[in-house]
Amino acid sequence: MMRHQFEQQLETLHNNLIYMGALCEDAIACATKALLDGNADLRERALSLEQDINIMERDIEQLCVRLLLRQQPVASDLRKITAAQKMITDMERIGDQAADIAELSAFMVDSPVKRDVHIADMARATIKMLTDSIDSFVRLDYDQAWTVIRYDDVVDNLFTTVRGELIEVLTKDGNLGGECLDLLMIAKYFERIGDHAENLAEWVLYAVTGDRRMEGEEGEAQNGLHSGG
Repeated sequence: MMRHQFEQQLETLHNNLIYMGALCEDAIACATKALLDGNADLRERALSLEQDINIMERDIEQLCVRLLLRQQPVASDLRKITAAQKMITDMERIGDQAADIAELSAFMVDSPVKRDVHIADMARATIKMLTDSIDSFVRLDYDQAWTVIRYDDVVDNLFTTVRGELIEVLTKDGNLGGECLDLLMIAKYFERIGDHAENLAEWVLYAVTGDRRMEGEEGEAQNGLHSGG
């Protein structure tokens, strides 16, 4: 009976993590749309979602503590609970950074610069990383988690591209300094979200195998992967 109750609580934990991940995806999508289209309603929604994400972090943390205190989980269950505790921290930070992007988008409504750099491509790549990392958790898919980790290089390269483009814009027109700085900050937030998505994928590896990066270290030696997160 106790084990059955514990398994039900683990299922609740799993579902809550999926829901929190969905909130993060929604927050980033709204913030990105607010940036690219100047949609004030979506900007406010991204800010509201950040509060919902904070609430979910507290609820999930409390559930994890209850599971650890009231039960004696076996090794595989303990890995899942530990991974959950780490994942909610990354997801909370993703919510914060989506809100930061939304706030900055208010200053970019009429900016022509955002159309002249690869910020939209960077946003799409970051959203893909987060979506795939959440999907890898839902299915506990080891291979997909590794695909997410490798894809972080795409986001990092796009950040470098955007930074170079903004320097070029600024060189041509010094009056665009404020817009360029705001866009550089936004690009940095997207890069950080990518790093957090990579962390989520690493915690999926841990939940499945008990180790975050051992195989990754071997893969890095073979494939030149960077050790982000």
